[in-house]
Amino acid sequence: MQQPFFKRVTLAVLLAVFSSTAAMGQGKEDSDLLKELAERVQLHGYAQGGFNYTHKAGEDTPTFELKRVLFWANAQITDRWSFLFMHDFSSVVQEFYTDYRFTRNKALTVRLGQFKNGLSLENPLSPTAMEAIDVYSEGVTYLTGCGSDPLLGVQYGRDLGLAIFGETNDGKLRYELEVMNGQGINKKDGNKEKDFIARLEYRPTKGLNLVATGQLGRGHAIANSLYNPEIHEGDNYKRNRWTVGFDYKSADFNIHGEYLEGKDGSATSRGAYVTGAVPVGKGVELVGSYDFFNFNTSLGMDQHKAIAGVQYWFYKKCRVQLQYVYKSAYTQAGQFVHGANHAIMAQMQIRLDYAKKK
Repeated sequence: MQQPFFKRVTLAVLLAVFSSTAAMGQGKEDSDLLKELAERVQLHGYAQGGFNYTHKAGEDTPTFELKRVLFWANAQITDRWSFLFMHDFSSVVQEFYTDYRFTRNKALTVRLGQFKNGLSLENPLSPTAMEAIDVYSEGVTYLTGCGSDPLLGVQYGRDLGLAIFGETNDGKLRYELEVMNGQGINKKDGNKEKDFIARLEYRPTKGLNLVATGQLGRGHAIANSLYNPEIHEGDNYKRNRWTVGFDYKSADFNIHGEYLEGKDGSATSRGAYVTGAVPVGKGVELVGSYDFFNFNTSLGMDQHKAIAGVQYWFYKKCRVQLQYVYKSAYTQAGQFVHGANHAIMAQMQIRLDYAKKK
């Protein structure tokens, strides 16, 4: 796993050296072109890794873990047309899309490609901005395709499709409408139907954001699921969701929460969570979360989850985190088990953003 990563890094360095050397011999016209390109391209990257100690079913599992190593570039082709490419060196290409803004203001933009779906408050947010080390709530992870639903598989909350979005009322109102394959990243659709996702955000006052989202779709199962035994691999099934949530940020504390509900075939899943952080010193925050989710209300697959921890921001978007995580249920050997699951997680996050100042 490490060898391909270092090969890519080495290749990137060689290309950078070659480009720099070639630029030294260019004329003024080519130098102006390179300067213009540098002004139009923004580079971003981050890495998250650490140590996890888990106690589940009487067994202890200590392990170091590299969770994410992402790099992405934004290219502003014109004042209205842009392109983004994102790759996770620990997994796969995750995003590639182009945006075109039709209006002079931010009222109407069209996006085409592969990107995060707009379902739920949390899914569109970067892991670098989330309080929990394991990032999203159980409901968001399950319902948006982040990985815990076997019927959909690990899709990192992303899909292929078309989106229309924009802002009005001086940024207080934001809307988003999406038509997606519903099959996840780097895949063709598994059936003839498309998934439709709508998102509406309203900011009534400074720091407060109210969010409602919904999805109407039809999934194509890529595997069997213990959460939904009525649906089998290869089946097409109804897949609908809706959520309502809030996010509040201030100098004294940050807090966000959400209610979520999903329908897969005849099975209903629902849950809610609230997560927050309180500053207690320069760069130091206490983090807490309570999360409830029932994967299948007919089968009683309910799980409670609690997180308590601390994080230290030592440079802009860079931090170290330490958290204790409790879960009241877990899966083992293809079974859903009601029983305590404890974990201690430590993580370091490094994020860098580059944009040439004009």
